[in-house]
Amino acid sequence: MATDTSTDTPTPSDDAPQPGMIKADLLAGLVFIVLGLAIFYGAWTMDRLEVRRINPMTVPGLVPGLLSIALTLCGTILAFRSLRTPAVGGWQQLSGALVSGAAGRALAVMLLALIYTLGLIGTLPFWAATGIFVFAFILVFECWLATPRQPLLRSLPWALGLALVTATVVTLVFERAFLVRLP
Repeated sequence: MATDTSTDTPTPSDDAPQPGMIKADLLAGLVFIVLGLAIFYGAWTMDRLEVRRINPMTVPGLVPGLLSIALTLCGTILAFRSLRTPAVGGWQQLSGALVSGAAGRALAVMLLALIYTLGLIGTLPFWAATGIFVFAFILVFECWLATPRQPLLRSLPWALGLALVTATVVTLVFERAFLVRLP
């Protein structure tokens, strides 16, 4: 005897986007629109160098202007697609993802990279800045953000050794192999 198992409500497929991702697409689309318009403004107000008889197809700001138009168009398409897709509970799911452990680790990576590029490079020799960055990165992700966390005394020699090797190898490769003058 066969039973009727059909229901009126459709089952979500595995390929269907998560409601939180739909809302994240909306935010990303808006950011791309604002960024594209800001870049277009900067490209439009850039000096055209008519006095120097520059060819109009090679004027400064042409390529950034075209790229900003493409970025704005892609952001608009992404935002409209997100607005047309139903996403019940999407904002709650997105806010939950933004305060998750993965988001915290991504924020830590961005913070360490900003400290390295904006704070250490230029104020310290390159080898020292790179060594400090690698040392801090290992300690933060081994002793603070790892699950399970590693003891500090066990991670300290590993972090110190890897920082020294990385700083030495990267500095030598850039200076000797690529002939780059490091800050």
